Amino acid sequence: MKLFEKLFRPRPPIRDREELADFINAQSAFIVQKGIYEYSRARAGHYAKVLFAEEGFAQSVEHARWQAFPLGLSMVGEMVEGVLASQSGMPRRQMLDQLISVVLSVFDRYPVPPSIGEEAWLAARSNLAHRLDLVGGHAPKRVMDIPEPVAEAYFAMMPIHEKLRGRDFQTTRNYLRVSLCNIHDELISRMDRAALERAMTKAAVA
Repeated sequence: MKLFEKLFRPRPPIRDREELADFINAQSAFIVQKGIYEYSRARAGHYAKVLFAEEGFAQSVEHARWQAFPLGLSMVGEMVEGVLASQSGMPRRQMLDQLISVVLSVFDRYPVPPSIGEEAWLAARSNLAHRLDLVGGHAPKRVMDIPEPVAEAYFAMMPIHEKLRGRDFQTTRNYLRVSLCNIHDELISRMDRAALERAMTKAAVA
């Protein structure tokens, strides 16, 4: 009974910056890691269990998931910005600045991954901030179009040798599109828009 209740318990609402950060963190990790694991298993086929047990491949997966995490933050962050911008009473630039602060706070939760190294990790943070800043220079995109600029980079991070990847890019891009649309729907269902906007506004004038 307790397991049943846990599975069907309503997910907590998103009402403030910390809850929004938790949502962005979880969903960004989910979208990139799920794609990496599922693609790797699909390409390995019957040998997936053996492959994932190999230390060298496990290290490649670890590197790939940390390398891809900033891309997940970028996609989810831009999707959240589009939702907030659509009905917010705050100036869009002001809301975007607050959102960038939230997304970067998620990035900063984690120490430098050993598989990435400090220099590359700091560069990834800078690139993430730049990508999010550019969001304010154009109208909000359709959710399904948000992965487009980073999809090729994400596919290139797969821990499978490029000669074995075949023509799987379209499948990976479609996975990102569908996944981000599902994350968007979850945000809409959980977000207390008025409370979240008050929290973001309060932070902006603090």
